[in-house]
Amino acid sequence: MNKIREFREKQNMTQQELSEKSGISRAYISQLENNNSLIVKSSTMLAIASALKKPVGSIFFK
Repeated sequence: MNKIREFREKQNMTQQELSEKSGISRAYISQLENNNSLIVKSSTMLAIASALKKPVGSIFFK
């Protein structure tokens, strides 16, 4: 399972809620969760990690 989805669901957060907390569109979060985006800007990684209260590395790097 995708780490964004995993951490989001563990926090009982919807994609829309993550979108609002991170400032990233819900559609783009969906693309990331479905591994449909190969290039992710560092600012996007930071925004999502901050919204999920997790280190960037635990979400985007294995």
